[in-house]
Amino acid sequence: MSNHSSTAAVASRVQDEWRTSGVVQLTRPQMIGTLAGLMLSMLLAALDQTIVGTAEPRIIASLSGFDRYPWVSTAYLLCSTISVPIFAKLSDIYGRKWFLLGGSAGFVLTSALCGAAGKFTIGLDGMNQLILFRAMQGISGGIMMGLTFAIVGDIFSPAERGKYQGVFSGAWGMASVFGPTLGGWLTDQISWRATFYVNLPVGLVAVVALYLYFPFWR
Repeated sequence: MSNHSSTAAVASRVQDEWRTSGVVQLTRPQMIGTLAGLMLSMLLAALDQTIVGTAEPRIIASLSGFDRYPWVSTAYLLCSTISVPIFAKLSDIYGRKWFLLGGSAGFVLTSALCGAAGKFTIGLDGMNQLILFRAMQGISGGIMMGLTFAIVGDIFSPAERGKYQGVFSGAWGMASVFGPTLGGWLTDQISWRATFYVNLPVGLVAVVALYLYFPFWR
Protein backbone atom coordinates (compact mmCIF):
# COMPACT_ATOMS: atom_id res chain seq x y z
CA MET A 1 0.00 0.00 0.00
CA SER A 2 2.81 2.43 0.89
CA ASN A 3 4.64 1.65 -2.35
CA HIS A 4 1.45 2.25 -4.30
CA SER A 5 0.86 5.58 -2.53
CA SER A 6 4.45 6.66 -3.12
CA THR A 7 4.22 5.84 -6.83
CA ALA A 8 0.95 7.73 -7.13
CA ALA A 9 2.44 10.76 -5.37
CA VAL A 10 5.44 10.80 -7.72
CA ALA A 11 3.17 10.49 -10.75
CA SER A 12 1.04 13.34 -9.43
CA ARG A 13 4.07 15.60 -8.94
CA VAL A 14 5.33 14.83 -12.44
CA GLN A 15 1.91 15.63 -13.87
CA ASP A 16 1.76 18.88 -11.92
CA GLU A 17 5.05 20.01 -13.48
CA TRP A 18 3.39 20.44 -16.85
CA ARG A 19 1.14 23.40 -17.46
CA THR A 20 0.25 22.61 -21.08
CA SER A 21 -1.53 19.58 -22.46
CA GLY A 22 -0.65 19.66 -26.14
CA VAL A 23 1.87 17.69 -28.15
CA VAL A 24 4.67 19.81 -26.67
CA GLN A 25 4.36 19.99 -22.89
CA LEU A 26 5.84 22.95 -21.04
CA THR A 27 6.49 23.64 -17.39
CA ARG A 28 5.10 26.84 -15.88
CA PRO A 29 8.31 28.88 -16.41
CA GLN A 30 8.60 27.56 -19.96
CA MET A 31 4.98 28.40 -20.70
CA ILE A 32 5.28 31.96 -19.35
CA GLY A 33 8.55 32.64 -21.20
CA THR A 34 7.31 31.10 -24.45
CA LEU A 35 4.00 32.97 -24.42
CA ALA A 36 5.79 36.24 -23.65
CA GLY A 37 8.18 35.72 -26.56
CA LEU A 38 5.37 34.74 -28.91
CA MET A 39 3.22 37.69 -27.91
CA LEU A 40 6.06 40.15 -28.46
CA SER A 41 6.82 38.59 -31.85
CA MET A 42 3.19 38.74 -32.93
CA LEU A 43 2.80 42.31 -31.71
CA LEU A 44 5.89 43.45 -33.61
CA ALA A 45 4.79 41.76 -36.84
CA ALA A 46 1.30 43.28 -36.58
CA LEU A 47 2.49 46.70 -35.44
CA ASP A 48 4.92 47.06 -38.30
CA GLN A 49 2.03 47.03 -40.77
CA THR A 50 0.41 50.08 -39.15
CA ILE A 51 3.18 52.10 -37.53
CA VAL A 52 4.94 52.95 -40.79
CA GLY A 53 1.87 54.43 -42.51
CA THR A 54 1.94 57.70 -40.61
CA ALA A 55 5.67 58.08 -41.25
CA GLU A 56 5.40 57.75 -45.04
CA PRO A 57 5.17 61.53 -45.81
CA ARG A 58 8.46 62.08 -43.96
CA ILE A 59 9.98 59.03 -45.66
CA ILE A 60 9.03 60.37 -49.09
CA ALA A 61 10.46 63.79 -48.28
CA SER A 62 13.68 62.26 -47.00
CA LEU A 63 14.26 59.61 -49.68
CA SER A 64 12.59 61.37 -52.66
CA GLY A 65 10.55 58.45 -53.90
CA PHE A 66 6.95 59.61 -54.27
CA ASP A 67 6.40 57.44 -57.38
CA ARG A 68 7.28 54.28 -55.40
CA TYR A 69 5.92 55.00 -51.94
CA PRO A 70 3.05 52.39 -52.13
CA TRP A 71 5.71 49.68 -52.32
CA VAL A 72 6.95 50.50 -48.84
CA SER A 73 3.84 48.79 -47.45
CA THR A 74 3.05 46.49 -50.38
CA ALA A 75 6.49 44.83 -50.35
CA TYR A 76 6.07 43.96 -46.67
CA LEU A 77 2.52 42.62 -47.04
CA LEU A 78 3.26 40.63 -50.18
CA CYS A 79 6.36 38.91 -48.82
CA SER A 80 4.80 38.20 -45.43
CA THR A 81 1.74 36.61 -47.06
CA ILE A 82 3.89 34.38 -49.25
CA SER A 83 6.21 33.28 -46.46
CA VAL A 84 3.50 32.19 -43.98
CA PRO A 85 2.53 28.86 -45.65
CA ILE A 86 6.06 28.12 -46.86
CA PHE A 87 7.77 28.32 -43.49
CA ALA A 88 4.82 26.81 -41.62
CA LYS A 89 5.22 23.69 -43.77
CA LEU A 90 9.00 23.66 -43.39
CA SER A 91 8.62 23.91 -39.62
CA ASP A 92 6.29 20.90 -39.69
CA ILE A 93 9.15 18.91 -41.20
CA TYR A 94 12.26 20.29 -39.52
CA GLY A 95 10.99 21.74 -36.23
CA ARG A 96 9.67 25.14 -35.25
CA LYS A 97 12.16 26.61 -32.81
CA TRP A 98 15.00 27.49 -35.14
CA PHE A 99 12.72 28.80 -37.87
CA LEU A 100 10.98 31.03 -35.33
CA LEU A 101 14.27 32.23 -33.85
CA GLY A 102 15.61 32.86 -37.34
CA GLY A 103 12.49 34.81 -38.27
CA SER A 104 12.60 36.88 -35.08
CA ALA A 105 16.32 37.61 -35.41
CA GLY A 106 15.84 38.41 -39.09
CA PHE A 107 13.06 40.82 -38.21
CA VAL A 108 15.36 42.66 -35.82
CA LEU A 109 18.14 42.83 -38.42
CA THR A 110 15.90 44.00 -41.26
CA SER A 111 14.29 46.60 -38.99
CA ALA A 112 17.76 48.05 -38.45
CA LEU A 113 18.38 47.99 -42.20
CA CYS A 114 15.06 49.74 -42.89
CA GLY A 115 15.93 52.43 -40.37
CA ALA A 116 19.25 53.00 -42.10
CA ALA A 117 17.86 52.98 -45.66
CA GLY A 118 19.50 55.57 -47.87
CA LYS A 119 22.79 55.42 -46.00
CA PHE A 120 24.22 52.45 -47.90
CA THR A 121 26.15 52.55 -51.17
CA ILE A 122 24.79 49.41 -52.83
CA GLY A 123 23.75 50.70 -56.26
CA LEU A 124 20.19 51.54 -55.19
CA ASP A 125 18.76 54.88 -54.18
CA GLY A 126 17.26 55.39 -50.73
CA MET A 127 13.67 54.50 -51.62
CA ASN A 128 14.65 51.31 -53.44
CA GLN A 129 16.82 50.33 -50.50
CA LEU A 130 13.86 50.77 -48.17
CA ILE A 131 11.59 48.74 -50.46
CA LEU A 132 14.16 45.92 -50.61
CA PHE A 133 14.65 45.88 -46.85
CA ARG A 134 10.87 46.00 -46.29
CA ALA A 135 10.47 42.93 -48.50
CA MET A 136 13.11 41.12 -46.44
CA GLN A 137 11.37 42.28 -43.26
CA GLY A 138 8.07 40.93 -44.59
CA ILE A 139 9.56 37.46 -44.98
CA SER A 140 10.65 37.49 -41.34
CA GLY A 141 7.30 38.91 -40.24
CA GLY A 142 5.47 36.14 -42.08
CA ILE A 143 7.59 33.51 -40.33
CA MET A 144 6.74 35.03 -36.96
CA MET A 145 3.01 35.25 -37.67
CA GLY A 146 2.64 31.79 -39.15
CA LEU A 147 4.70 29.94 -36.57
CA THR A 148 3.15 31.71 -33.60
CA PHE A 149 -0.26 30.17 -34.23
CA ALA A 150 1.31 26.82 -35.13
CA ILE A 151 3.17 26.75 -31.80
CA VAL A 152 0.00 27.64 -29.90
CA GLY A 153 -1.56 24.58 -31.56
CA ASP A 154 1.42 22.47 -30.49
CA ILE A 155 1.50 23.38 -26.82
CA PHE A 156 -2.23 23.55 -26.05
CA SER A 157 -4.97 20.99 -26.46
CA PRO A 158 -7.86 21.71 -28.88
CA ALA A 159 -10.07 22.69 -25.94
CA GLU A 160 -7.58 25.38 -24.85
CA ARG A 161 -6.41 26.72 -28.20
CA GLY A 162 -9.34 29.03 -28.85
CA LYS A 163 -8.66 31.05 -25.70
CA TYR A 164 -4.99 31.59 -26.43
CA GLN A 165 -5.45 32.16 -30.15
CA GLY A 166 -7.98 34.84 -29.27
CA VAL A 167 -5.40 36.54 -27.06
CA PHE A 168 -2.83 36.52 -29.85
CA SER A 169 -5.37 37.74 -32.39
CA GLY A 170 -5.94 40.68 -30.06
CA ALA A 171 -2.44 41.86 -31.01
CA TRP A 172 -3.89 42.90 -34.37
CA GLY A 173 -6.52 45.01 -32.65
CA MET A 174 -3.88 46.69 -30.49
CA ALA A 175 -1.71 47.33 -33.53
CA SER A 176 -4.54 48.96 -35.49
CA VAL A 177 -5.36 51.26 -32.56
CA PHE A 178 -1.92 52.21 -31.25
CA GLY A 179 0.25 51.73 -34.35
CA PRO A 180 -0.63 54.93 -36.25
CA THR A 181 -0.47 57.03 -33.08
CA LEU A 182 2.90 55.61 -32.08
CA GLY A 183 4.24 56.01 -35.61
CA GLY A 184 3.16 59.66 -35.73
CA TRP A 185 4.63 60.41 -32.32
CA LEU A 186 7.99 58.80 -33.11
CA THR A 187 8.17 60.59 -36.45
CA ASP A 188 7.38 63.98 -34.96
CA GLN A 189 9.50 63.68 -31.84
CA ILE A 190 12.51 61.76 -33.17
CA SER A 191 12.60 60.69 -36.84
CA TRP A 192 10.84 58.39 -39.27
CA ARG A 193 13.76 56.04 -38.80
CA ALA A 194 12.68 55.53 -35.18
CA THR A 195 9.55 53.71 -36.39
CA PHE A 196 11.90 50.91 -37.43
CA TYR A 197 14.52 51.20 -34.69
CA VAL A 198 11.83 50.81 -32.01
CA ASN A 199 11.57 47.14 -33.05
CA LEU A 200 15.14 46.37 -32.02
CA PRO A 201 14.94 46.20 -28.20
CA VAL A 202 11.52 44.52 -28.17
CA GLY A 203 12.58 42.03 -30.83
CA LEU A 204 15.75 41.13 -28.95
CA VAL A 205 13.73 40.43 -25.79
CA ALA A 206 11.46 38.14 -27.82
CA VAL A 207 14.43 36.26 -29.30
CA VAL A 208 16.02 35.72 -25.88
CA ALA A 209 12.73 34.55 -24.32
CA LEU A 210 12.06 32.06 -27.11
CA TYR A 211 15.63 30.78 -27.09
CA LEU A 212 15.63 30.20 -23.33
CA TYR A 213 12.13 28.85 -22.76
CA PHE A 214 10.74 27.19 -25.87
CA PRO A 215 12.18 23.67 -26.25
CA PHE A 216 13.35 22.25 -29.55
CA TRP A 217 10.74 19.85 -30.84
CA ARG A 218 10.28 18.08 -34.12
